[in-house]
Amino acid sequence: MGCCASQNADSKANRIARWRSTGIVAMRDAKLKTFPDEVLDLDRSVRTLDLTHNKLVDIPMDINKLVNMQRLVLADNLIDRLPMNLGKLKSLKVMILDGNRITSLPDELGQLVRLERLSISGNMLTSMPETIGSLRNLSLLNVSNNKLKTLPESIGCCFSLEELQANDNAIEELPASVCHLVHLKSLSLNNNNLGKIPNDLLKDCKSLQNISLHDNPISMDQFQQMEGFVEFESRRKKKFDKQIDSNVMIGSKGLDEGVDL
Repeated sequence: MGCCASQNADSKANRIARWRSTGIVAMRDAKLKTFPDEVLDLDRSVRTLDLTHNKLVDIPMDINKLVNMQRLVLADNLIDRLPMNLGKLKSLKVMILDGNRITSLPDELGQLVRLERLSISGNMLTSMPETIGSLRNLSLLNVSNNKLKTLPESIGCCFSLEELQANDNAIEELPASVCHLVHLKSLSLNNNNLGKIPNDLLKDCKSLQNISLHDNPISMDQFQQMEGFVEFESRRKKKFDKQIDSNVMIGSKGLDEGVDL
């Protein structure tokens, strides 16, 4: 009994030492119900924290101790809200929260000014905070499979955004500000309630190569009549031809011709 206890203590000590030296804490499928205190005690040492596929309900306020963390992966848990002091994680570049029960995001999200990738698909979001417009380094935003009816007007201030995924929501209209996303390459809005998209989208979003609009009440005729369609079609074809010429091996759904209606 004493021997087993000693081995367990040694194992835990070794694990903590490894986390501290590598900066990587990975506890996937560990059947965790509460946030591990030993991780919080590592404070400035943590660079990556991956607690995917556990049974976590809460993220503790003390997570703000992990000030040097760059990647936070909490997918497939039971989390229903985020702590307001999440914004103190100023080094965060990647945050993956897919497959939880989150209903809203705190305004403090906008304080994560270094964030480059935010994925929060498969939750219960009904809205996004306007402060998201402060995320000027954000290149990917995935809010698919939620309950969104709209996107915030401030999204047009996410100037670095290259990929926006908002499939499987209830979005009826896109804010006109999406036309400011001059670096946007891919826009996925399948299975929403969109009857139209902003008139200047194709004209102003000069990097756009792919639009996916399956299962929306918008017609191909409407789309083709938009100003900038010819230029968009040229970019789409150039991308498609490049994929073919490079013999890119991807699935049938991945080889997207660019206009999915």
